[in-house]
Amino acid sequence: MGNADTKLHFRKAVVQLTTKTQPIDASDDSFWEQFWGEHITTVQDVFALIPAAEIRSLREEAPSNLATLCYKAVEKLVRAADTGCSTQQEQQIVLNCMRILMRVIPYIFEDPDWRGFFWSSLPAGGEEEGSGESIPLAHSLIHALCDLLFCPDFTVTTNKKSGPDKHEDLQSIDSCEFIWEAGVGFAHSPPHVPAHDMNRTEILKLILTCFSQSIYQPSSDTSDAPNRWIAVFTSADNRHALPLFTSLLNVVCGYNPVGFGVPYNHLLFSDSREPLVEVALQILITTLDHDITAALSELEESAVPDNLFINYLSRIHREEDFSFVLRGFTRLLNNPLQQTYLPHSAKKVNFHQELMVFFWKFCDYNKKFLFYVLKSSDVLDILVPILFHLNDARADQSRVGLMHIGVFILLLLSGERNFGVRLNKPYTASVPMDIPVFTGTHADLMIIVFHKIITTGHQRLQPLFDCLLTILVNVSPYIKTMSMVAANKLLHLLEAFSTPWFLFSAPHHHHLVFFLLETFNNIIQYQFDGNSNLVYTIIRKRQVFHSLANLPTDYGTINKSLNRRGKRGLLRQPSTESTRGQRTMEGALPAQPAQPGTKTATLAAMPILEKMTEKESAHPTTQQLNELTIAATANGDLVGPISPTSKVPPRGIGEDDPSAGADVAVPLPQGTSIQPPTENHTLPIVENPKISDKPSRPESPTLSLRSAQSDSSGPSTLSMARSESAASALGCSSQQQWVPNSAWALSWKTKLPLQTIMRLLQVLVPQVEKICIDKGLTDESEILRFLQHGTLVGLLPVPHPILIRKYQANAGTATWFRTYMWGIIYLRNVDPPIWYDTDVKLFEIQRV
Repeated sequence: MGNADTKLHFRKAVVQLTTKTQPIDASDDSFWEQFWGEHITTVQDVFALIPAAEIRSLREEAPSNLATLCYKAVEKLVRAADTGCSTQQEQQIVLNCMRILMRVIPYIFEDPDWRGFFWSSLPAGGEEEGSGESIPLAHSLIHALCDLLFCPDFTVTTNKKSGPDKHEDLQSIDSCEFIWEAGVGFAHSPPHVPAHDMNRTEILKLILTCFSQSIYQPSSDTSDAPNRWIAVFTSADNRHALPLFTSLLNVVCGYNPVGFGVPYNHLLFSDSREPLVEVALQILITTLDHDITAALSELEESAVPDNLFINYLSRIHREEDFSFVLRGFTRLLNNPLQQTYLPHSAKKVNFHQELMVFFWKFCDYNKKFLFYVLKSSDVLDILVPILFHLNDARADQSRVGLMHIGVFILLLLSGERNFGVRLNKPYTASVPMDIPVFTGTHADLMIIVFHKIITTGHQRLQPLFDCLLTILVNVSPYIKTMSMVAANKLLHLLEAFSTPWFLFSAPHHHHLVFFLLETFNNIIQYQFDGNSNLVYTIIRKRQVFHSLANLPTDYGTINKSLNRRGKRGLLRQPSTESTRGQRTMEGALPAQPAQPGTKTATLAAMPILEKMTEKESAHPTTQQLNELTIAATANGDLVGPISPTSKVPPRGIGEDDPSAGADVAVPLPQGTSIQPPTENHTLPIVENPKISDKPSRPESPTLSLRSAQSDSSGPSTLSMARSESAASALGCSSQQQWVPNSAWALSWKTKLPLQTIMRLLQVLVPQVEKICIDKGLTDESEILRFLQHGTLVGLLPVPHPILIRKYQANAGTATWFRTYMWGIIYLRNVDPPIWYDTDVKLFEIQRV
């Protein structure tokens, strides 16, 4: 009964505040105390009892009352931070103040006229006793919250014995003694108090709410000026910066969801640590997103303080710290994949997207950590969950962002030689994935998953094809042996990408063929001995290479190829009913259009591959070659070719054709009717995972994530949740603007690096045919045995240098990461729904 009375009093106070148009005096304590008195409210109560419409009307009609409410709440928090809050009553007042601010702040950020409010100082004659200087409200709030995160008996356990001197002055305590968890830089594991975890979680959620000003500005604005809230939190002015960073990092990496492994224990006991870990992870990734490189040129140095969180992260260097962090990543990334005999008996965590962003940031800012990860086979414990999520999410358009971050991480890792070497470790199927059964290595697993993404993934993944194949090119010189299943998949990709209709249907499609040929060349030149399966598959599918070498480039054939494909595509449009009936596992077929009501955050356009990578020679020395291939010797055993004319590696998008990157989506003119597309811009879907010559199923055009404007003005933001008709219009228009011609086709056909493979076929095909005739062979195992013991010593051209395309940070990907990261945080914070129903500008949310 008492709780109902409390809610009634609170609601009456809210009504009083929102209906009074006259300013209420800031000194009227009896009125303001109603909002944060000793009554018990939950954060859910506060969100329910202060409706969005009333906050907006307060903002518009009684702005001084809203301002006073915020001032008074911040003042209470500052006072609590000064005096400590050891009693239950003081703690309740602090929690109530934080909940009101968490509710109100998003509506202050929503209105551009109010955004400067927290950067004004407390009113003159306020509680700042004779401090002389005026401190912006934002500073007071952030510093008070950081003090409260190390408040004995509220968020940390006091070290002192109970007694008359128990009260500690918060301003004088050394918060480094109160780090929340053992791990990096802190060996002592403090007692675990669930109430402290819950209080920390509420404070961190309010800090995250303060950081969220970024989501109320378009992506073009956020890159211009750094987030001032994050700047204050991570600056040297925050005396708790180091213990806070350490606490957040250790809480995340030290978390073990399974605990002692007792089945179903998560159903019996509530876990106070998981919500804390989740918000700690979100605070970490937002504080590390402090892209001040662009801002430095426009602003004076003093306006952009150093980000201490990035500083501390980049300076971690001890092996035991790296080991602790990596164990945390692998434990949490693999947690959702673990299978147990008792269904749902083990606790599963759902913050894998935040973890992947954090792993990315860690590798990006701390290269020593990246090399540590690649030094051992532990990198495979990162690879497998990423491949699992890529495979699982490939047909779900609401998880396109997850696909991007997974591929970005693999692109970053593939730029290092050690990653390719680690992939040779045998893979034992420990994770449930709907992929063909194979016996082989982690490299095989990666190839098979990539093939599945390309052939059965969502249409909107097409901008990622370049990245997927770049990863394969980067690791190809180190793949010692490839399974027959993986070899077939690679050849099937080449078969699909080299069909004339696909090559001629977009200005950049031929780049995919260049990447695949470079992959084959690297394996033949540097790893011929162990790859008889791939060599055999190349021989068996030699017609694909002959067709490529003899590809007609006259205008008539180009036109005929495109028209023939268009007619066949229109005839074979499947009904949605037929495809829905035979659905097997999640993601086994391409996704249907998104249903109304699915929440799909938009993403900034992905920069073209050229802007994301830089080429580096990775040509191995003799010593490295000996390490790479057991059989390699200095006299040129495993050599492979590139002709003098093709010393230049396959070009990235946009290099050899000025219009190559320019598939910007432009709406059709008003009144233009939208016809079904005559050509198809996506890869055919192959229903049979084996190599197949069946006609393939057409798809509707994709809404491209790439933007040609990304060169100068930063990538434009395209909604990932547009209507299908808009998508059709966008897909058709780009292809109507561009018409392939003979000169264009010849310009890249003459550079196709086919010499190595043609020489290999020239030497081996007659030998294989002779064996088959002489021995009357019908069994491929005999041929494979012959190829295993064969050699191409002296028969292939001089080996070309290995070329690695390393990931290169750029403004486009920084914007993309920021949009994606805040999209995740928005969707994950549903209890309470901090930003729900506010006017977000950074991305779009599609609702019912």
